[in-house]
Amino acid sequence: MTPPYLEDRSPGYGALPHRAAFSSDARSLCLNGDWRFRLSPDAASAPDGIEGDGFDDADWSELPVPSNWQLHGHGAPAYTNVRYPFPVEPPFVPSENPTGDYRLRFELGPEWLAEPAVLRFDGVDSCARVWLNGRELGVTRGSRLPVEFDVTSVLRAGANLLAVRVHQWSSGSYLEDQDMWWLSGIFRDVTLLARPAGGIPDYFLRADYDHRSGAGTLRVEAPAAARISVPELGILGYPVDAPIEVGAVEPWSAEVPRLYDGELYTATERVPLRIGFRTVAIEGGQLRVNGRRILFKGVNRHEHHPEHGRAVPREVALRDVLMMKRHNINAVRTSHYPPHPEFVELCDRYGLWVIDECDLETHGFELLNWAGNPTDDPAWADACLDRMRRTVERDKNRPSVILWSLGNECHTGANLVGMAEWTRGRDDTRPVHYEGDADCAYVDVHSRMYADHNAVDRIGRRDDTNVRRRELPFILCEYAHAMGNGPGGLLEYRRLFERYPNCQGGFVWEWIDHGITRRDASGRAYFGYGGDFGEPLHDGNFITDGLVFPDRTPSPGLLELAKVHEPVRITAGPEGIRVANHYDFVTLAHLAFHWTLEEQGVEVAKGILDVPDVAPGAFVDVALPDLATTHGETWLTVWATLAEDAPWAAAGHAVAWGQLPIMPAAELPRSAGTELSRSAGALAPVRCAERLQLGIAGFDPRTGLLTDLAGHPVRGPRLELWRAPTDNDSGGPHPEAVWWRAGGLDRLQHRVISVDAGSAELVVRTRVAPAALGFGMLTSYRWSASGDTVRLDLDVEPDGDWPGTLPRLGLGMAVPGEFDRIEWFGGGPGEAYPDSRQAARIGRFSSRVDDLQTPYVFPQENGTRLDVRWARLTSATGAGLRIDGWPPFGLAARRWTAAELDAATHTVDLTPGKLLELSLDLAQRGLGTASCGPGVLPQYELRAHPASLTLVFSAPG
Repeated sequence: MTPPYLEDRSPGYGALPHRAAFSSDARSLCLNGDWRFRLSPDAASAPDGIEGDGFDDADWSELPVPSNWQLHGHGAPAYTNVRYPFPVEPPFVPSENPTGDYRLRFELGPEWLAEPAVLRFDGVDSCARVWLNGRELGVTRGSRLPVEFDVTSVLRAGANLLAVRVHQWSSGSYLEDQDMWWLSGIFRDVTLLARPAGGIPDYFLRADYDHRSGAGTLRVEAPAAARISVPELGILGYPVDAPIEVGAVEPWSAEVPRLYDGELYTATERVPLRIGFRTVAIEGGQLRVNGRRILFKGVNRHEHHPEHGRAVPREVALRDVLMMKRHNINAVRTSHYPPHPEFVELCDRYGLWVIDECDLETHGFELLNWAGNPTDDPAWADACLDRMRRTVERDKNRPSVILWSLGNECHTGANLVGMAEWTRGRDDTRPVHYEGDADCAYVDVHSRMYADHNAVDRIGRRDDTNVRRRELPFILCEYAHAMGNGPGGLLEYRRLFERYPNCQGGFVWEWIDHGITRRDASGRAYFGYGGDFGEPLHDGNFITDGLVFPDRTPSPGLLELAKVHEPVRITAGPEGIRVANHYDFVTLAHLAFHWTLEEQGVEVAKGILDVPDVAPGAFVDVALPDLATTHGETWLTVWATLAEDAPWAAAGHAVAWGQLPIMPAAELPRSAGTELSRSAGALAPVRCAERLQLGIAGFDPRTGLLTDLAGHPVRGPRLELWRAPTDNDSGGPHPEAVWWRAGGLDRLQHRVISVDAGSAELVVRTRVAPAALGFGMLTSYRWSASGDTVRLDLDVEPDGDWPGTLPRLGLGMAVPGEFDRIEWFGGGPGEAYPDSRQAARIGRFSSRVDDLQTPYVFPQENGTRLDVRWARLTSATGAGLRIDGWPPFGLAARRWTAAELDAATHTVDLTPGKLLELSLDLAQRGLGTASCGPGVLPQYELRAHPASLTLVFSAPG
């Protein structure tokens, strides 16, 4: 039978009152390490007596704590987004309930018996029953929240035995449907803490800042005997029974995370403090910190590691924070639960605004039209409120936390109202957030998910019949779903945030792809997602929707976000260069500015740019430096870098950059002696047996297709309209990829209308169309040659009634696989698409072809470089091909076809071929964010239209 405590709606029993997470000089013992472990298929078959000293666990395995047992060979991970992976009949759970038993023996000296002690668990999923030395301590639910048990009378000098029974499913699972892997076990720290008599059981420190006077005030809730010292502020041993007026202080903000070292102490315990003075308020419909409107440039962050699951090592959490800071991210929403307490400490230290979210989500009830939803059921009131209490009490002393969030996607209900009321009563220094309160009846900010640009514009104009919503600051707690290739449209969101004072930014969904490391039969590593572990119910790769890949490599989406959210904007101005400060608080005094001048991507001059200090929200115009005379296409790039080391990056780290055109490209660019305009020395096509020869190019006389170039075999080029659909192409209520397949764009057929070899050119006309349908493209390939170059003038004309969008309009071409070194002049260094191109600058770049690929966990269109003027593809010997184009074109080079990329479901499915497949594009459709959000904006749609492109092929020079 199922133990009754598994289906009890209460938070559990036996726990001590909730308190803040803090360290002190009191004795402590970390109990992390290898524990004895046994997994039973259900609670009924779990062994009896595991709490006893005499129980024999010799045949058990070992499991590290913290960890998730599914990632150590015990059971398997499972992923669902909304759906519960068990029948929805709250509070009941399946009898087939994997149950993990843990046992740890540890030694204590007699000094541990001289004072009280508590046993602390920082996170156990999902329900745990705990015994120490044979005595039951209690039961806990609330997986990502701390719990403490009094063990004063239970500890023994010498050998001690801790036993914990953890169940995968419990009543608490109904409150934890949080769009992530279902993973179980003791996944955060376990610690034994001495609690000295007369010590500090808990404290609540408020450090307020008056932005008008610059003064700070300390308010401390602590035992009456406690004293506080902050030597830097001249506070030495002050009592805590009244507010302490500090005088002038430097405030804490995400931009300048100023912390004062202090100490709270009694005769028996000393607690180190890191104090940040700041005040959060809603004034005039704006969220203000220290008197100033702030703009959230945020991300949502689940805790995830590809090998360790939710047991994220501290050094990895630090890496997250540093990467965020280095990519101009200033805020984190801790979706959808409080993270490890050390992560919030890191946000204090390095400077990130935090929306601290309660461990609560009941999204699966939406599929039942919210019938039985716990957030509106009085029987669940204690469980809901307990989770909020534990969240607030744990993190109440963290200056980085500026909003409390009641949870996520729980619809609404009286229990959420009660949570909001309790939170305000306990902490009136931070507003309350919850997106599910659509009418904003019990929250302090208006929050939405995935509102499109038009909706944000209406909110910014306060075009809302709901008076309450109109009066509140607005944030997008989730937007720009970063799944696969994307998101697109970030720039347009930023413009709205900056246009409307009440629109205060948002949080991209999300930080990291939740891929789990796997290996194929050949030992090649790849990342698994939903369905890869035998789950009968799953949501596929919807778990991989992050700005960084599972190994924390930045994706192109993160680079785009960093560029869009640059705190310094460098553009052309009426006097040369305009430098605008988009920080909320700081001037530009901490930055250095330098410039480079490049002709055809080659640096010809560089220097320092003298930029005066600029206040936040202001700009300055600076004259252009004296520039060298150039003749080809020339760009001036200005960089803003850290002048000195910062805690999160070294001096020289690029915070922002901007480019200004100095000398435009000629309409038909000249480069390395290649002349794109027609030449009087044009060569005539020559028929030789089964081929047509035109200068250095050979053609098939029947199809007009290029077969060899400068002695190298090639295939194509010919018109293509297909790309391997992105996650965003395949998402939303009306996926574009569905129409593209129905429209046959992945199965085009080419009908040769004519192949005409004239006296000075070869003209090939075709009609390209899908089977069974009446529309197509009329295409003219006009080839000419001069010397060692061959030129293609391409003209495309729609034929018939095209009913929908195109993914792509361009040419496909195959060249020898050994041409795997590529250099190009154009946009780079990374991939770019029409609505995600801010991070691409014009320059000369080089790469190996394999390094041009973006390894999205679910393979899809990737790797395109935009605005390419010319490209060289060469082998190790220097043989190869050069392509010049006008207008600038999109370029991708791969070792597999678009069809093979489309068919792959994991990166290891892609097998390199003998040829390189080139895409030479006139245009591509934008990316949008329709995997969970708005689609492509109208200006980035691609529809059938007349188009032309000129390409010149030659040997590399």
